[in-house]
Amino acid sequence: MDTSILDQVIEQLKVMPQDLQLQVLEFARALAGSTIQGVPGQQLLRFAGSIPTDDIQLIREAIEQDCEQVDTNEW
Repeated sequence: MDTSILDQVIEQLKVMPQDLQLQVLEFARALAGSTIQGVPGQQLLRFAGSIPTDDIQLIREAIEQDCEQVDTNEW
């Protein structure tokens, strides 16, 4: 794909009604003003291995039991 993301966004904006263009502009401004939160992964490495193996197994079993099921009536 030769077109840049900016070019693609501009092409999409050209076919949108003005009220939707304004929403895109407001969203872009909000994104530009946002800050990245969190810490670099390197700082988290000190926690590696801090959860006991038995607890990891319990967590794994709970995920396999409860999280692999879909409740179609939930929503």
